[in-house]
Amino acid sequence: MTTPEAEQSPPPRPEERLEQAVWAAEQALIEYEIALETFRVEVENFSRLHDQKLGPMYARLEELDARIAEARAARTGDPEDIRIAEEARARVLPIPGVEELMHGWMDGHGLYPEAAAMLTDQAVRPPQRVRPGEEARKLYRDLARKAHPDLAQEEAERERREEFITRVNAAYARGDEALLRELAEEWAAGPVPAERQPSRAEELYARLEWLSQRKELLTLVARELEDTAIAAMLRLAPEDPDGLLDEIAEKLRSDVAEREAELAGLLGQG
Repeated sequence: MTTPEAEQSPPPRPEERLEQAVWAAEQALIEYEIALETFRVEVENFSRLHDQKLGPMYARLEELDARIAEARAARTGDPEDIRIAEEARARVLPIPGVEELMHGWMDGHGLYPEAAAMLTDQAVRPPQRVRPGEEARKLYRDLARKAHPDLAQEEAERERREEFITRVNAAYARGDEALLRELAEEWAAGPVPAERQPSRAEELYARLEWLSQRKELLTLVARELEDTAIAAMLRLAPEDPDGLLDEIAEKLRSDVAEREAELAGLLGQG
């Protein structure tokens, strides 16, 4: 039986559905940004490991291709072979930015000993791994959900959150679990944002529009990230990306051996 009190319950405020929509959109956007940042860090770290592990082999193959082309051109004197040799050597010559990319692997005299060891299966110190652990991922997600700038209504609070999240992102990118714990304690001890007051309908509509535009922008960023070659490699072996690198490295070692044998044969012919 319905009581008089239940029959007289006040109708929902006109802005209530808008507030719920804004809250849901904010939470969805934050989760999307967390997923995007997690994926970006994964791609960035895998790209770094890829360059460290395979970069010297690619460089060695290009050098061998140039030397093979030069040896063939010297032996035949054919203008077409000479052109091919010049193009091959041009691909190996330094160009702006290459020195920075190969920093730590090559100098003016060729490969560093560590890089050369990698090509000959000698023991070499493995590249530094910076892939965040599961606990670091959990800490990052928790902090991002609590301190995300999109939850701020006042400009000063938004700036405070942006500065804090910048530090959180940097710690997560380094996989620094201890620093993430310190940041979690810092946030817990910091000023508590004021209760969110009901917004006017115009403000809520504007908020929804901003959230929608932000989601569209992040979707474009995600699409560009997913279209990279490194992301494509990660999709090939999501459970064992290191194993994929090992497979590629083995193939590259075989290619290097074949090129060296070919070059030796060309240089051995008078």
